[in-house]
Amino acid sequence: MRSDLKVGAILHSNGQCDFTLWGPELDSVELRLLSPKEAAFDMQKSEEGYWTATVEKVADGTQYMYYIDRAADRPDPASYYQPEGVHGPSAVVDLNTYQWGDSAWKNIPWPDYVIYELHVGTFTAEGTFDSAIAQLADLKALGITAVQILPVAQFPGERNWGYDGVFPYATQNSYGGPNGLKRLVDACHQEGLAVILDVVYNHLGPEGNYTGSFGPYTTDKYNTPWGNAINFDDAWCDGVRHYCIQNALYWLREFHIDGLRLDAIHAIYDFSAKHLLAEMAEAVAGLSDQLGKPLYVTAESDLNDTRIIRPAEQGGFALTAQWSDDFHHALHTLITGERYGYYQDFGTCEALATAMRDRFVYSGTYSPFRRRRHGNSATDLPSDQFIVCAQNHDQIGNAKGCDRLSKLVPFDALKLTAGVLLTSPYIPLLFMGEEYGEEAPFNYFIDHSDPELVEAVFEGRKREFKEAHGFGEPAPAHEVSTYEASKLNWHLRGEGQHKTLLNYYQRLLELRRQLKLNVPSYSKYMEISSDEDTKVIVYRRAIADGQLLCLMNFHQSVSVIDLAPPQQPWVLVLDSATDEWDGSGSALPPKITEAQSLELAPLSFTLYSTT
Repeated sequence: MRSDLKVGAILHSNGQCDFTLWGPELDSVELRLLSPKEAAFDMQKSEEGYWTATVEKVADGTQYMYYIDRAADRPDPASYYQPEGVHGPSAVVDLNTYQWGDSAWKNIPWPDYVIYELHVGTFTAEGTFDSAIAQLADLKALGITAVQILPVAQFPGERNWGYDGVFPYATQNSYGGPNGLKRLVDACHQEGLAVILDVVYNHLGPEGNYTGSFGPYTTDKYNTPWGNAINFDDAWCDGVRHYCIQNALYWLREFHIDGLRLDAIHAIYDFSAKHLLAEMAEAVAGLSDQLGKPLYVTAESDLNDTRIIRPAEQGGFALTAQWSDDFHHALHTLITGERYGYYQDFGTCEALATAMRDRFVYSGTYSPFRRRRHGNSATDLPSDQFIVCAQNHDQIGNAKGCDRLSKLVPFDALKLTAGVLLTSPYIPLLFMGEEYGEEAPFNYFIDHSDPELVEAVFEGRKREFKEAHGFGEPAPAHEVSTYEASKLNWHLRGEGQHKTLLNYYQRLLELRRQLKLNVPSYSKYMEISSDEDTKVIVYRRAIADGQLLCLMNFHQSVSVIDLAPPQQPWVLVLDSATDEWDGSGSALPPKITEAQSLELAPLSFTLYSTT
């Protein structure tokens, strides 16, 4: 099999179109062009199971279906566009006519990434790629350097988180289709923002998934929480692996995407001698060399397994970075006091201190929630190989009430949380609206057309909530009001404490640049201590031009700490308790030159440095 073989409908400048479909067990396939003029063409099959046909005088937008085994018309599983949704015909897309304006863009170094996760449908009132463009200048002014877009592969209906996608190559029609996404990426680059796209290779959605008509794209050899796993190591898996690897390259090459976020790779099951992710990383590295710019592949995983990011010579998959769920859980439980589900493994200052120093809390140690040992050590790896957050779509959308931190904790706690996140040695990720304390929930929402499927989703969500939370019901995912309630209220950015919080985030990100807090560090260069009685964490770490001292008080009242004499004077850089940040008041000195006792305001974050 040619490693560069492209599936789908490839339209050339002369009007010739190459149609390539993988269907190894099919007996016959007929390509049917539906518009603007109907025509039919028999397709030829290769030994690897690829069906091909070349047709002359094909126009952009031509709609087509595959008539398989003289029994049924089906859309192309590698369709680039589904203008009428998941059940309609596929459409030919001319990928070469868009006039890009980002020729000077060469991506930015990975350590400089400050990621902003957004959902296109709820980011703006209009919920489209084009409407998102108007907000990019605000993100740039905030200090964001990269936008991470939740999945845009075609899903059923007009509203969905994106994780029910069934056409991995097709850009969601209700968002604006392929050219809409290109305009958004182009605008990001011209604003100086990188773009990461969230992609899903662990399952396909339940409605409009016609891949089973063509071949074993999925397998019942493994089950994921969302249904059958994608077939990466069962019979005929070579075609499926190629389909997914080419999909990754498609987004990076055709849409100028700078990096990918792989969803829940712990649900990607592959026991081949060479794991799919290692093969994908190699292919992306090859494209990076070809394009002359860095391309990044990151992964969401709850395995705490460093094999994901270790180099190939160490037996790793060589991905750029992975998420550290432990950081989120340790911070969330400490700031909210919540202890349900997997949160029972966290909730102490010691847990957060460990996450800040060692990347993971569980690095081969016993997890009471799992009732087994979990993870392996990451202390020898640089900090920029880990992405951390205080909030994200999953943690909000699967929480009680789908509430953000702004609805769970007081204003001072929001500032403390931001300080912990944005001065950590890791790559920070913000969830849209976090920077100003957005109060809208981020509900789970769908737009399935099958009433039985809608009911099954609702009952499944109710069971999940009961098991995780013990009480309460989720909002009905299929109702339009559930979706509308999740949209951002941009006007809040200029009002009261929302505006103060926005300015506070902006200041923290400015300090991150000025103090070069993004320079990768190692566990051994951080000194950190925690006290469960005072609920205070104190840490020191080396930065580019000196030392950083962070004081964090998670207590609801004043905490007193004794500080040893510094080798160099500590100069106050930021104090969340001051009037500037609508704080409760602070008694901290502007400079520390000798040993002394310090009074830390309740729920406060303080930053000193020697520079």
